[in-house]
Amino acid sequence: MKVLVTGGGGFLGGAIVRMLRQRGDQVCSFSRGDYGELSALGVEQFRGHLEDRDAVVRAATGCDLIFHVAAKAGIWGSYQEFYRANVTGTANVIAACHHHSISRLVYTSSPSVVFDGADIEGGTEALPYPSRYEAHYPHTKAIAEQMVCGANSPTLAVTSLRPHLIWGPGDNHLVPRILAKGSKGKLRRIGNRPNLVDTVYVDNAAQAHIQAADRLFPGSAVAGNCYFISNNEPLPLWEMVNRILATADIPPVTGTISPSLAYGIGIVCEGIWKLFMRGGEPPMTRFVAHELSTAHWFDTTAARTDFGYEPTISIAEGLLRLQTWLHSGGK
Repeated sequence: MKVLVTGGGGFLGGAIVRMLRQRGDQVCSFSRGDYGELSALGVEQFRGHLEDRDAVVRAATGCDLIFHVAAKAGIWGSYQEFYRANVTGTANVIAACHHHSISRLVYTSSPSVVFDGADIEGGTEALPYPSRYEAHYPHTKAIAEQMVCGANSPTLAVTSLRPHLIWGPGDNHLVPRILAKGSKGKLRRIGNRPNLVDTVYVDNAAQAHIQAADRLFPGSAVAGNCYFISNNEPLPLWEMVNRILATADIPPVTGTISPSLAYGIGIVCEGIWKLFMRGGEPPMTRFVAHELSTAHWFDTTAARTDFGYEPTISIAEGLLRLQTWLHSGGK
């Protein structure tokens, strides 16, 4: 099988690529850069931007399956930037499937597409999209997910996976942010509630994508559906944060601020960043204040039933692997 992975040089995309190569699939990657580790795996690399339809179509030539993992993530930036990468880019991937008669597409979404600022406890795929969003990332990912599911047809089988808070060795987003802020003493608990939160170890998330793809074909139970993916081990958010800090020998978070204060700080920071067009991300936003003070864990029964998803690496084992990786200098 020949497979295209968009974002194959990224954290989750790279894990998917490695698993595909381990089982003998021919893999090509579409990313903005060149990656030596992909070349070492025998992966054909295509450079380009998702909003360039011709580049995406070229990369998909001869493929049987696409994993669309690449996206613009983050909590800050212009709506146009998020829209171009996440919505226009996804439309181009769907167009590539039609152009080459590719019959399977696995899309990487996010549980944030259904987050409305309130607790989600045991959430299922029946949760609706909210009427408004506090950040451009979940908004544009929701638009793209609906576009993908709407493209499901007798000739193109699609499915959307929603892995929650992916982490592990090689993480270039979640873990580095926690460690950087924790090492400088800039982390504060928001509220005192033991709000349970799901996470997922990167290899489990990658395995879910491949399992879904293996069960995906037009008319299958997987086709046209969305699935939450997690480690099925929800923990109090700040316990998980402190356990990640401990892998780098950083003291736990002890300071606390109220959710209402954090939300107010988010409003002020967003206003300052917009008014003065400051670079980088604000230290707090409304979206982050709600994310860090609410529960969000999910029922993965649908993924287990439809394509046999079961996490194989526990949080405890994953943390040991992360600690080993960090202590080896990230090698």
